[in-house]
Amino acid sequence: MIDETPWVEKYRPKAFKDIVSQNIAINNLTEFVLKKNIPHMIFTGPAGTGKTSTALIIARTMVGEEDYHRNVLELNASDTVRMDFVRTVIKNFINHSMIIEDKSLKFVILDEADNIPGQVQQALRRIIEKTSNSVKFILMCNYINKIIDPIISRCAVFRFANLSKDMIINRLKFISKQENLKIPKEKSIKFFDNLYFISGGDLRKAINTLQMSVALELVDNLDLDELFKISGYIDNETMDKLIDNLNDRQIGKLKDLLSSIENFDSRNFIRQIVKILPRLDIKQDKYSLIYAFIGEIDYRISQGADEKIQMTALLSELIANMKRVG
Repeated sequence: MIDETPWVEKYRPKAFKDIVSQNIAINNLTEFVLKKNIPHMIFTGPAGTGKTSTALIIARTMVGEEDYHRNVLELNASDTVRMDFVRTVIKNFINHSMIIEDKSLKFVILDEADNIPGQVQQALRRIIEKTSNSVKFILMCNYINKIIDPIISRCAVFRFANLSKDMIINRLKFISKQENLKIPKEKSIKFFDNLYFISGGDLRKAINTLQMSVALELVDNLDLDELFKISGYIDNETMDKLIDNLNDRQIGKLKDLLSSIENFDSRNFIRQIVKILPRLDIKQDKYSLIYAFIGEIDYRISQGADEKIQMTALLSELIANMKRVG
């Protein structure tokens, strides 16, 4: 029977010692758990750095496996937490223990809490204020500046840092070994490098991409270009053509190249452009201007601007800042 368990769940850390890095946060949290003195908490930091895993470890350690599903409410805030949800589901979960005088510890775990609208956060803040000592909130977010101050002031904040390339690749190698993957030795370094680049430092995304490459049988006959394509990136051959056209200042050919790309993802394309900048004949003193322009392009796209028009503008800007020929 084929094990269809997602690897991010299969290899999710089950104890504090299994968390990759995050030593400062984990050491402090371990103290809270040992003393059984848990405050409301906010875990903030980039995606795939261990925030959710840490919250689940705390809840399971404090509540116990037997009572977990009765005493822990897990929610993805971006999908579900709106005003009526706060007033019904969350309130009912909290009030239930008060009605039956259940003093056992309970947790409300809110993932992606920075996506909760401000008005709903105000309602949530009032609930957090009024909860008894037996109910604790753990909020996870990528951007703590999107959480209102009254909630932040009532929580202990723990910051989760980006994982290093070595940490992510070591974890991927561990999983590959556990799953008996036969990765060709001559391609393994490039394979794991590409997985890291695709992940953007998100361990969860790196593991998902690894499992996807296995499901699509890309590992058996390792095709690194195909790995890029299924992940929404441009293959190496196309990027090499793009570099040649940039260095030759062929804006017409660059437009044609952009038009030929299927399933275009501008955010991924920008990341690839940043990666190839050292291979372009750009004036040394122009790099700060280029990075600022890339930020401007990214902002325009986030506001709904046409992706390929913006990418053409970016490529034109790169050409404009190249060294003069001759």
